[in-house]
Amino acid sequence: MNKHCFILLGHHCTHDRNWKTKDSHSGKHGPLQNQVVLQPPGPSYNMAHQPPYNPMQAKGPMPPGPGLYNSGPYQPTPPVSSYQASPGQPMLNRPPMGPPHPMTSPQSTSPFPGPRMPPEQATPALPVSANSYYQHPPAWQYGALPLMGAPPPMGVPPPMATPPLAFVDNHVTSSLSLAPLQASSAGYSAAPSPVYHNAVQPSGPPLPPTSLHRYTQPGSAPPMKPVAPPHTYQPGMTAPYGQPPTGPPPSMRPTPPPMGNATPPLHFGPKTDGHIPTPANGAQVPNSFDHLETGPKMAGPPQQPAPPARHMGLSYPSLPPGYQNTSASPMQAQTQPYSNAPQSYQQSSAGPAQLSPSLAGLSLQSQTPETLRVVNLLQERSLLPPGPITPPTPCLPQDLQKINCHPEVFRSTLTSIPQTQSLLNKAKLPLGLLLHPFKDLSQLPVVTSSTIVRCRSCRTYINPFVTFLDQRRWKCNLCYRVNDVPEEFMYNPVTRSYGEPHKRPEVQNATIEFIAPSEYMLRPPQPAVYLFVLDVSHNAVETGYLDVVCHSLLENINALPGDSRTKIGFISFDSTIHFYNLQEGLAQPQMLIVSDIEDIFLPTPDSLLVNLNECKELVQDLLKSLPQMFAKTMETQSALGPALQAAFKLLSPTGGRVSVFQTQLPNLGVGALKSREDPNQRASAKDIPNLSPATDFYKKLALDCSGQQVAVDLFLLSSQYCDLASLACISRYSAGSVYYYPSYQQQHNPAGVECFQKDLKRYLTRKIGLEAVMRIRCTKGLSIHTFHGNFFVRSTDLLSLPNVNPDAGFAVQMSIEENLVDMQSVSFQAALLYTSSKGERRIRVHTMCLPVVNSLSDIFAGADVQAITGLLASMAVDRSVTSSLSDARDAMTNASIDSLTSYRTSVLTIQQPGLLAPACLRLFPLYILALLKQKAFRTGTSTRLDDRVFAMCQLKYQPLAYVMLMIHPALYRVDDLTDEGALNISERAIPQPRVQQLSVEKLSREGAFLMDAGSVIYLWIGRNCNPDFLTQVLGVPDYAAVPQNMNLLPELDTAESQRTRAFVGWLREQRPFFPILHVIRDESPLKASFMQNMIEDRTESALSYYEFLLHVQQQVSK
Repeated sequence: MNKHCFILLGHHCTHDRNWKTKDSHSGKHGPLQNQVVLQPPGPSYNMAHQPPYNPMQAKGPMPPGPGLYNSGPYQPTPPVSSYQASPGQPMLNRPPMGPPHPMTSPQSTSPFPGPRMPPEQATPALPVSANSYYQHPPAWQYGALPLMGAPPPMGVPPPMATPPLAFVDNHVTSSLSLAPLQASSAGYSAAPSPVYHNAVQPSGPPLPPTSLHRYTQPGSAPPMKPVAPPHTYQPGMTAPYGQPPTGPPPSMRPTPPPMGNATPPLHFGPKTDGHIPTPANGAQVPNSFDHLETGPKMAGPPQQPAPPARHMGLSYPSLPPGYQNTSASPMQAQTQPYSNAPQSYQQSSAGPAQLSPSLAGLSLQSQTPETLRVVNLLQERSLLPPGPITPPTPCLPQDLQKINCHPEVFRSTLTSIPQTQSLLNKAKLPLGLLLHPFKDLSQLPVVTSSTIVRCRSCRTYINPFVTFLDQRRWKCNLCYRVNDVPEEFMYNPVTRSYGEPHKRPEVQNATIEFIAPSEYMLRPPQPAVYLFVLDVSHNAVETGYLDVVCHSLLENINALPGDSRTKIGFISFDSTIHFYNLQEGLAQPQMLIVSDIEDIFLPTPDSLLVNLNECKELVQDLLKSLPQMFAKTMETQSALGPALQAAFKLLSPTGGRVSVFQTQLPNLGVGALKSREDPNQRASAKDIPNLSPATDFYKKLALDCSGQQVAVDLFLLSSQYCDLASLACISRYSAGSVYYYPSYQQQHNPAGVECFQKDLKRYLTRKIGLEAVMRIRCTKGLSIHTFHGNFFVRSTDLLSLPNVNPDAGFAVQMSIEENLVDMQSVSFQAALLYTSSKGERRIRVHTMCLPVVNSLSDIFAGADVQAITGLLASMAVDRSVTSSLSDARDAMTNASIDSLTSYRTSVLTIQQPGLLAPACLRLFPLYILALLKQKAFRTGTSTRLDDRVFAMCQLKYQPLAYVMLMIHPALYRVDDLTDEGALNISERAIPQPRVQQLSVEKLSREGAFLMDAGSVIYLWIGRNCNPDFLTQVLGVPDYAAVPQNMNLLPELDTAESQRTRAFVGWLREQRPFFPILHVIRDESPLKASFMQNMIEDRTESALSYYEFLLHVQQQVSK
């Protein structure tokens, strides 16, 4: 077949050439199909058949907003339970998994069948270098696990199980029917860790009610206070909250909404789309590192897991600080409020064995805790706390709590874990984890060791919450197996002492990073490879984005993360695909044009990706000339799909990162899309259509990319509809990121240009983890059934992350499969195995420990309202796509109703009038109402479809700290800033104004108010604002002189200007993206956007906060 390619030297076309290349991948993109096994629910209420409580079930329709319903009294309807599966409804159950037989290969313990790999396809043993950390070469063969008690001889690779892989719609269930893949000649496997379960045991007797909350009196544990752990990092600090105005609620008589027929329960539980990962050529991916996180197992006699102990933790003295801490990034160092000083690890007065009597009552204080103080939401309207909203502290012994994982990295929706699933169901609260695993940390202990100590059964990394039985044995805190302490672990390199394994940094830090030895590598570490795919159509040139991208790359080319092996390449596209030959020795870059977009091929595969250091001058020449090359183009078509196919082919041999810049709807070649948005339906109160992809092309290609360690980041710069719901799949399933800049235009939108420039600089220079995998382990009895974020799920619990970045967040939903009656605490561990840009294989491990409780009051006392809100937001996004937006809205409303109903009926013993909530959940209805009015879920307000989809993307993959501002913005009065109570950071005084309620009644025409909404900051100027503020901060003489499009605070030499700019700068420093500042007046077009964030106020299509509380109260009181 002849394929046409044109070569341009500089700007001039020279000649045509016929390229005779056979495309072996044509027509074989996409996964195979595999059915999901559905098991009907059992007839009894045993734990084996206990369905998890699903807070995202729709129970009844949300009342329409004012103006959409008739006035009159409430029309109550019989309550319909939404916590029982409807008859005949299938339910997903996890298949049982038992411990391995001691005389069989661990591969055979996998719960998923798969063919054995023939010996000739097994991975050959890697040679141990002369400078290996091991004195004797390890007997473990890479890619396989040895026989228990009988290690295989060196040089003879044992048979390997084929990895069970499963595609999931960005989440995974534990009951997938997994079809094995045909192994490739490379022989890499992903053997999941065996999982062990306790026998189900009946729960103990309930605690006797002794107070208003049925809250029993305590054991001997003192009240816990959070203490900064040793080697603690300093995460960003959220703005403190001030005391809002007090007083009775305004006299409001909202029209009650009618109660329609309740909708049938819709389960928002585990699901799969049935895809099995298959690369384009149908073979197993040869460079998949999935099984490596399981790591080598130490040889030794087989041991049975020990029974769970009633004690935990250590009572050893502390670790001296300063064990190879990484330096803080400049941004982080300025914004960390937490103490950097090392804390001593005090010896407990009671040893581990003596802790057991009090651990059962660790959460029981001498009096009712503040978190359970009864709040009548209809009477107390000043609910925002005076200081920062801090997550609840788990009730653990102080020596354990102070080394627990920091909540900005790892936190749970419930800091007290229920003993049983039935108890969790009764609480009507979701159980899940929120992670920020690759967060920039100012303090991170890094360990270089020849031995990474892990449990021989469940492969948990040794951590602060294991138990040392003596100097030579430790008990795993996840599966309770007793393990031997390796000889190398007896030596502490910090104290240079021998015989104190409990003082090692691995046992003193809940967050730690290992430099992995060769056992964690299947090939040389991947180099950093960057490929930029640029839209150069007429529409793209008109926006002017190409100048910004090329200029930013020129400025930051030396700051790209990498080493001497770093590679770079460029592809541009319109109706054809343009490659650039940057081979060393050329006088100038060569443009190669491929016009056959139906069957893409690489014209010169060896010179399109070049070493950055060796060819830097050619790269710089190309960046300087690219904007002018297409300045006069009239080509309007966009062949994005073929360009992505070309990028995939170019990066497949190595892996790497693709940065795609797109400015219009793709309309040519594979992946072409058509407009699906009807502008007349944007404000419709009905369900929003077209939230799901129009084609599976981008998802299938993303899955192929993930298999070859390629991530795709999408920058969408457009004022027109681009079908982000379809395009975002290319990033979602390849662990990439999505950036969206609506109405981007270099000349007419300078604020958008500044935002794009700042975001792009951060994107180009931030650290990057390559060919990563992440596994989350938890104590047996707990199970993970759904993941949220951008990734691909490989096997049942392993996330494939071709790239991982420090701005990505993840969430998981959990259930309790077996009773935790014998356990006083449970642990969770997230292990992220990645290759650094410098070519080091590293493992970052986060471990969190939480107490187990057996009373509803303890569960409510430990509820983390922000984590619950963040998890529900992710669940609601999935619900909107798979079911409907109205179902998601109903389910969020019901989540608040159900939890407060459970609190009223099961925790309170004295019934009182009003809408009662525990203090820890007093903001829950407010956050739910904020979600209902958020751009992702709102109805009745004109919202562009791409804007809505992007808001959903942000809720799914932004870390919780950033998501909460997008859900519930912070409002401050800033015309009277003072230095009283200011923070001192880097010799700067940062004012700390009080947070105001999001209601127009808190605004004053005499003031100036700043609203931090996460991705945007508004500065609203009152019509009668103090003239001193106008002149000393804005530099204008009066209100009328405030410009319509003001996005920058002038640098004036006044105290007021310095305070305001310091406060705005401090807010911006706390997030990785750049929020635009809009100075607005009453006449500004953006005033409507500002007012839409006044969540507590009534709008034409949405209830006010007070009306919403009345609706919730009516449902709770049924």
